[in-house]
Amino acid sequence: MCACVFPGLCCSSEDLDVRLGFDLCTEEQDFLCKRKKYVAAALKKVLQLEEDLRDNEIPVVAIMTTGGGMRSLTTTYGSLLGLQKLNAIDCAMYLTGLSGTTWTMANLYRDADWSQKDLSGKINEARKHATKCKMGSFAMERMKYYNKQLCQRKQEGHRTSSIDLWGLIVEYLLHDGKDNHKLSDQRQAVDQGQNPLPIYLAINVKDNYSTLDFKEWLEFTPYEVGLMKYGAFIRSEDFGSEFFMGRLMKRLPESRICYLEGDSFLEIVIAYLGTPQKHLSRQTNPLITSFAEEEPVLPMRSYEQKTQVFTPAGPLSRALRGAITERTSVAQYHSFLKGLQLHNDYLENDKFCRWKDTVLDTSPNQLTETAEYLSLVDTGFFINTSCPPLLRPERKVDVILHLNYSAGSQILSCKYYSEQGIPFPKVALSEEERKNLKECYLFDDAETPGAPILLFFPLVNDTYQSYKAPGVKRSSSEMEEGKVDLTSRFSPYSTYSVTYKEQDYDQLVKLTEYNILNNKHLILQALRTAVERKRRHKEYGA
Repeated sequence: MCACVFPGLCCSSEDLDVRLGFDLCTEEQDFLCKRKKYVAAALKKVLQLEEDLRDNEIPVVAIMTTGGGMRSLTTTYGSLLGLQKLNAIDCAMYLTGLSGTTWTMANLYRDADWSQKDLSGKINEARKHATKCKMGSFAMERMKYYNKQLCQRKQEGHRTSSIDLWGLIVEYLLHDGKDNHKLSDQRQAVDQGQNPLPIYLAINVKDNYSTLDFKEWLEFTPYEVGLMKYGAFIRSEDFGSEFFMGRLMKRLPESRICYLEGDSFLEIVIAYLGTPQKHLSRQTNPLITSFAEEEPVLPMRSYEQKTQVFTPAGPLSRALRGAITERTSVAQYHSFLKGLQLHNDYLENDKFCRWKDTVLDTSPNQLTETAEYLSLVDTGFFINTSCPPLLRPERKVDVILHLNYSAGSQILSCKYYSEQGIPFPKVALSEEERKNLKECYLFDDAETPGAPILLFFPLVNDTYQSYKAPGVKRSSSEMEEGKVDLTSRFSPYSTYSVTYKEQDYDQLVKLTEYNILNNKHLILQALRTAVERKRRHKEYGA
């Protein structure tokens, strides 16, 4: 993108503190070069190749997770443990997440070499926090701590909201004490290419518009935070600082990562309290079939609200309800697009059009560059997916391992990408198949140029009921261990459950690990196909 896209700029984009352009940043490109060494060696091993892979023969593999509170935190650990045992994590360039999976990712990337170590230790540590009593989060001592931290954050210049409170609650739920970890600190975990690059996802919304009418994808990496539609990015440590016309006007201290996780906890609170929020619309939409059906249907627009309030008994629910209804439930950060004005021709830019899906996209003066603040909510309130960053053509992703942790419907919807003209495999399942889902599906739409190979893992308990390990049947005394209840109203894994029994936690980890290991053949098939396809493209000079 050149400076003429934003007519208010009188200098080249190189002189700005906002990076304007759709290409990957230099740091990510350097990471990919370093990561290829790990990926090439891992692919040679798992595919039993005789020769080393050349750079242009190495497919870009991504592990994509979905949200679901403590359920997705737990299942992410189980899935990654299975992938680690297959040496498949080392085959991946990227790991993406939203909501509860970001909790797992943030924990992992505190360790600079996490994927090179046995994950059992991390899983046991998370188990301790998943099973501990959470009522202490509203003890008087904790409330004083929250107030002190929020006052300090406000003094630093940040705009505070209930999201920051939820972030501090997440800090208590997942750690023993204050966690000073920041997003930019995660660079240490990728500086040698030793782990997949983490990408976190949120959406920017607007007042008086539902998420169906206005939403913009915002991606976070340890290097940059950026709005994909505009091709506008800033350094991760500058997110939340004040910008004007592309220049950094006032640098604020970088937020601790717990504040970025507040939206994730809000998803649980909304589900638990049944509190309508006009921004977080999940009214039934023909484009979306993959969100959690157990959660309340929220209103489309403020003037269409049909309020229905449920009041759970107990002091915890009353405290949560008071906080969420008395303060705004959208995280607000200073907008780094403030003062930039889109050129009319920009609306026809192919890269912009790829993500042009809001009611305001034909009106430049109503888009995000006119806003004082970005208003962020959990991506799960639109579509429970972290796929969009992987579909940027600049990343050239060849294989996506789609690890689905949704509650309710497990059907993958690809119509959104079709509507946007984004290459994506066609997902065709019969009604019978939808009712009796298998553990894994491989979708490969070779006729659609640019479409990645998709491995879809719905959260189901299928053959695990009869097998404790791939090919190892359960004895009659072990059958009870295979009864993992994922779907009934009495399931311990509902989205709003923040505390698990030790047995429930262990069972969910074992189930998701098994589902990965039991489908090793499909994972290897996808990787082998991607390598062969890259080799053919090289031969034909593509």
